[in-house]
Amino acid sequence: MTSSSTPLPPFASDNYAPAHPDVLAAVAAANDGYAVAYGDDPWTARLAERVREVFGPTAVAFPVLNGTGANVISLMSVTPRYAGVVASDLAHINTDENGAPERVGGLKLLTRPTTDARLTVDDVTSWGREIGDVHRAQPAVLSLTQSTELGTVYPVQDLKELAAAAHELGMAVHMDGSRLANAAAALGVSLRALTADVGVDVLSLGAAKNGGMIGEAVVVLDAEGAGTGGAAAARAVPFLRKATMQLASKARFVSAQLLALFGEPGTPVGTTPDAAPAADAPLWLRNAAHANAMAARLRAGVEALDGVTVTRPTEANAVFATLPRAAAERLRARARFYDWAGGETRDRVEVRWMCSWDTTTDTVDRFVAALAEELARG
Repeated sequence: MTSSSTPLPPFASDNYAPAHPDVLAAVAAANDGYAVAYGDDPWTARLAERVREVFGPTAVAFPVLNGTGANVISLMSVTPRYAGVVASDLAHINTDENGAPERVGGLKLLTRPTTDARLTVDDVTSWGREIGDVHRAQPAVLSLTQSTELGTVYPVQDLKELAAAAHELGMAVHMDGSRLANAAAALGVSLRALTADVGVDVLSLGAAKNGGMIGEAVVVLDAEGAGTGGAAAARAVPFLRKATMQLASKARFVSAQLLALFGEPGTPVGTTPDAAPAADAPLWLRNAAHANAMAARLRAGVEALDGVTVTRPTEANAVFATLPRAAAERLRARARFYDWAGGETRDRVEVRWMCSWDTTTDTVDRFVAALAEELARG
């Protein structure tokens, strides 16, 4: 039985998780002799080929150092300096990047309040009245987070409608895909089905939250197109990447990690329409599906406890719930996690629990048992 002195792994963020052993092995394998710097190496060349397989024949990837950098570069590549970015008020670019789009990119964020972190078509079209008004930052790009900051997932059809509405207004579409893998695993679709096929123009492709060590990528999905997110964006990203200090000199080590997660050229692309991914599925899919399954197990465990109210849909790898503040504080001393918002009353708090690729069923069950202990203490 779990005791109050038993330590538990954290449920604070999937960023806390270690790098997957296959990712570390790929980095070690890339550490073999000399390779041309700044991306002109065999690993980055293979990544370029793999990205075309996964996202479509006109997709081009640019490895970068972190997610904030990927977001800022992506947005700058499709947004004039006089323009703005339409986003949810809960979007990571608005709440957790220390103003980087504004400070570094010089971009105005145009936010809309959302209840579940998902924007609607009305949220997009409402900006149409601002177009042409010299007194207003011009809405130039729609930014969507998939999965969202509240662990919700945009269905494929919703993404199509949002992208179509944005394009009708002359706006490009950016996707913050730091947890794109979790969304694709949850919906049982390919990565392409959530990006290029629905009209996304530029993607911040996440890796660190899904077993990576360091590094993400900017992916221009139609690098041959004439639109806002097409060839012009693909030409801009290399210069923006250098100017924003996101170009790794030893880019092979970032590319090697992405290849470990998304697969070498010629391997299966990966979807899970009906069942858990097969053993030969790409690592991104196996990791994300496992994290999602652990979140579902965690939700089932905690919502059976008196004193816990699950507050948000559990659609990916996050569980949100309210519980007594005192119990939360005691539990946090045993397993780190974050408060999210106030609870129903002053003595309750909403918390977020995140699962990752290395969360185990035993860890989940021990955490639920520990929570039950703390609730019983009053």
